[in-house]
Amino acid sequence: MGPTLSAHIDLYCERSGPEFWSEPVNALTNLTFVAAGLWGVYEVRRHAAGTFAEVLAWWVVAIGIGSAIFHTFATSLTIWFDILPIAGFTLVYTLFNLRRFAGMPWPKALTIFVVFYIIVGTITALVPAWLRQATNGSTGYLPPFLALIFFGVLVIRSGSPAGWYNIVAACIFVFSVAFRMIDPLVCGSFPLGTHFLWHVLNGLMLGVLLAAVAWYGAPGQAKQRPQARLAPTA
Repeated sequence: MGPTLSAHIDLYCERSGPEFWSEPVNALTNLTFVAAGLWGVYEVRRHAAGTFAEVLAWWVVAIGIGSAIFHTFATSLTIWFDILPIAGFTLVYTLFNLRRFAGMPWPKALTIFVVFYIIVGTITALVPAWLRQATNGSTGYLPPFLALIFFGVLVIRSGSPAGWYNIVAACIFVFSVAFRMIDPLVCGSFPLGTHFLWHVLNGLMLGVLLAAVAWYGAPGQAKQRPQARLAPTA
């Protein structure tokens, strides 16, 4: 198991070898996540959005740290420092949407949560191998993208403006994924690659989400809003 976990991974144009500092730009641009997360902590505290919201802000800091660890060590073990914080944030932020933005009780929120991820997980698993390869593995980010759209619309319909932040984040995500996808295609003409732009844009995207968390996610805020009408009354 040891040799497998320590196996070197070379995924991005910028990496010039197995050495620690072989992706300096990819590593340093993870500071955008750290900056977004620390700003989020400040805003969450300033707006008294609560512990749940502050956990999400610190989670974004952890995403930056985990990604930096991977882009410096680049092994089969450290890639999980990159993957797991992102996956965890996606799931917890979904619950935040349902609980704090839409104001759903836990049973209803958990039911929607489970059904949604079963469906999108199945869709993602059915993506053919050739398409996963053609997109540089970016189809793995289909669940968070679909979550931003689906729960953005759901939250908007519940009456919270926070849903629009999800939609804006999804639009940013389209561009960030595009830069992730083309990274291996530009190596010959642009050795630095474009993966660093994936970091920069995702840092911006997470900052947008944390703005919604801080400004519209305080405990009880959903209950204070007039309930949106989903259909006209007679």
